[in-house]
Amino acid sequence: MDLIHDSLIFVWDSLEDIAPIVLFLFAFQLFVIRERIPNFRQMLVGFAFVTVGLGLFLVGLEQSLFPLGRLMAQQLTDPEFLHGVSGHVGAALLWHDFYWVYIFAAAIGFSTTLAEPALMAVSIKANEVSAGAVGVWGLRVAVALGVGFGVALGCYRIITGLPLEYFIAAGYLVVIVQTAVAPKMIVPLAYDSGGVTTSTVTVPLITALGLGLAEAVPGRSPLLDGFGLVAFASLFPIISVLAYGQFAVLRGKK
Repeated sequence: MDLIHDSLIFVWDSLEDIAPIVLFLFAFQLFVIRERIPNFRQMLVGFAFVTVGLGLFLVGLEQSLFPLGRLMAQQLTDPEFLHGVSGHVGAALLWHDFYWVYIFAAAIGFSTTLAEPALMAVSIKANEVSAGAVGVWGLRVAVALGVGFGVALGCYRIITGLPLEYFIAAGYLVVIVQTAVAPKMIVPLAYDSGGVTTSTVTVPLITALGLGLAEAVPGRSPLLDGFGLVAFASLFPIISVLAYGQFAVLRGKK
């Protein structure tokens, strides 16, 4: 009963979020464009599906993804587990003793990005517009590799406590250099690729991972250190897609 009650609350909250958008679109169609709304009933049914689906998705986040991220972070940073895999029982833990955290972060960043609906849509459209020059799977894998590396590096930053701004500044410096030498066709797509990764599947899970990791590592603050993984997940896909474009050009010349 609690699950049903929570689900209804989330669906109602989704309706409150979506209703202003629907009303604005309908009002704009009727009073500005001054034409009837085509397929009005189908659109209402579609908005109903979106509302219910979004509400159930939020329930899934609360019931599954957020707890899963925290649980994995706690288990992978447990001192007994780390001492067992590192072989340094009783010794102080160093950043390289957390290598399972980095592997898990890279794997979860890569896999969730491949499952992103927004990335699928952008990849298909990019393939159509470029007449096949940009491969659907090539773009998806390039973005996923960037996210996986970025999330792993973000976890390294949380464990070591290094300043976030140093990583972001260095990353964007690389982006600037790549932008100057990368094919012009790939540059706008690369910048958009950083945005499509921060969507419905990736963000909740890596946010939960970052918060759980900051809570589990001694001396780390969930507020100061737990956030920032989304920034890494947005930055490094730009680098990887620009590199994908440069590699494609070099391969074409050969």
